Amino acid sequence: MMNHEAYSSYHATNLDAQVTRASPIELVLVLTDGLLEELARARGHIEGKRYELKAKSLNKCTDIINGLSSSLDFDNGGEVVANLGRLYDYCAGRLYTAGVSLDPAIIDEVTSLLTTIKKGWLGVQAKTNG
Repeated sequence: MMNHEAYSSYHATNLDAQVTRASPIELVLVLTDGLLEELARARGHIEGKRYELKAKSLNKCTDIINGLSSSLDFDNGGEVVANLGRLYDYCAGRLYTAGVSLDPAIIDEVTSLLTTIKKGWLGVQAKTNG
């Protein structure tokens, strides 16, 4: 069993390697996967009443969402990108509420929305690669 630090540095290195050779869409997918993992962690912290860890975890989620949002091409993306930006903002707002209300159902809602968004990106990727 790897200790936490070794796992973290392995994870970071692995992520760096993925990011280095990633297309913009792959990058979004890598970040979204990381976000979904972190959301599951945050949910566990809420249920386990580990509030300090919950706060850190939700901050990390919000940072990733803001990163995803700021990488959108609002100038050329039209309505789809504008809607996606609003969805990311909505998710960030809901995570703030989840942090205050300690309601795992809100995390589930955000997870569901992001899973739908991820499916959309996978569809775009399939078109791009096909």
